[in-house]
Amino acid sequence: MGRVSRVEAQTHRDEVVRAASHMFRERGVQAVSVAEVMADAGLTHGGFYRHFPSKDALVAEAAGSAFGAMGQRLAEVDASSDTHPDAVSRFLDGYLSVENRDDAANGCPTTGFGPDVARTDDAAVRASFAEGVERFAAWLADDGETADAESLARLSTMVGALLLSRATSTTALSERILAAARDSLRR
Repeated sequence: MGRVSRVEAQTHRDEVVRAASHMFRERGVQAVSVAEVMADAGLTHGGFYRHFPSKDALVAEAAGSAFGAMGQRLAEVDASSDTHPDAVSRFLDGYLSVENRDDAANGCPTTGFGPDVARTDDAAVRASFAEGVERFAAWLADDGETADAESLARLSTMVGALLLSRATSTTALSERILAAARDSLRR
């Protein structure tokens, strides 16, 4: 087998990041092996270290990629709304929904990566995550640009409610948590 071109190598790297981003959000970083990520990307485990120096490096990039995709979705919500507060309200309804609760693989990077990031000492992983959280909180602010106490509280309520709802998803409590958070944030 011949060498792959730089374009092919970048395509493979992007596929690994995409696969990791989905798998880590769905199952958690610790529950997913490098071999599983590589297989999901259609590549061999042996090629991993040609793309990343460590699993932590992949986690940092996958989290950054997930937050980047979320940023694109937030921009789309803004573009299709009359005002930024209207966009935030619409987004909040979707975020605190049963559909979002049940789609962890494509869901919020804060809930998907947060528990594992809290347990790591890797500075790059923590920095990537913190940057994404800061951008998300800024978007939730009334001006859509600067994270303030209110937007941080809004984000904390949303993330906490989604985590609790996922943890109780087989019970009626799950939907009550989502509804309570939506109601609280609308006041």
